[in-house]
Amino acid sequence: MREFAYERATDAGQAVTAVLADPEAVFLGAGTNLVDHLKLGITAPGRLVDVSRLPFDEIIERPGGGMRIGAAVRNADLAAHPLIRARYPMLSAALLAGASAQLRNLATTGGNLLQRTRCAYFQDPSTPCNKREPGSGCSAIGGCDREHAVLGASDQCIATHPSDMAVAMAALDAVVRVLGARGEREIPVTRLHRLPDAEPDRDTVLEHGDLITAVELPALDWARRSTYRKVRDRASYAFALVSVAAALDLADGVVRDARIAFGGLAHKPWRAYDAEAALRGKAATEANFAAAAEAELAAARPQRQNGFKIPLARGVLVATLRELTEQESR
Repeated sequence: MREFAYERATDAGQAVTAVLADPEAVFLGAGTNLVDHLKLGITAPGRLVDVSRLPFDEIIERPGGGMRIGAAVRNADLAAHPLIRARYPMLSAALLAGASAQLRNLATTGGNLLQRTRCAYFQDPSTPCNKREPGSGCSAIGGCDREHAVLGASDQCIATHPSDMAVAMAALDAVVRVLGARGEREIPVTRLHRLPDAEPDRDTVLEHGDLITAVELPALDWARRSTYRKVRDRASYAFALVSVAAALDLADGVVRDARIAFGGLAHKPWRAYDAEAALRGKAATEANFAAAAEAELAAARPQRQNGFKIPLARGVLVATLRELTEQESR
């Protein structure tokens, strides 16, 4: 491991200033992702600025019914919070579906959003990877691509985003609050993460020195009727092959509105806008759920080994929407 400097920030402004002053500096929170990458030789920053002691560990109810979640809130605490469980059950379920209990007790909201891909080639410095070393090539294209993207990929990278929490956040129209060189600003979660395009090494739109301070959830009363379904190779400790975060607003058997996002299919949490549009004003029937899935997945482009993800995603979405409809009828 390369030697690096370490300093502990005493406030957010100092942390941002310290990272801005050093092109090789990065923020250190819980370190559940970063420390692995240091050990593997994937990254070698010259300075770590520890932000784990900053006062961003509160979950606060906002006027009007929304929630403000500090960037340092632990995943386990967020999943267990009574207002999150009651108002945004998809978010609680997504958090509980991710990682292990030990990791959830350490990992933070801000860090979870900034997870890097779990592509095996990205994690192996002996193989070419455009995300790790731009211009070196993508070993997954033509290689072992079973777990890789079928939506939004490019000829530079076909990796998928690993977070469960971020999928639910995308479906809920969450907004990230960021402090950086340009002061404080807001970024919708749906715009935080990037598709690979020609710059697969850039996972997000964040700039050097940008620090996530909080995530805000809007008031969405019908998000109480929501869930998260995750399909994976093992019952636990595994990343999603396909996952769905969904909420339905129903009236007399008709879909008034919907929020849907997929995980495991793309380089970022994939908000299913086409599926949502296809559902609005339609009867909550299995046929219409399937048609909505087809509308979203029409653009899917599988690799050699991951074509199964398309019918799997269709089936998972239909089953999830059917479950939410049955909840309404009880």
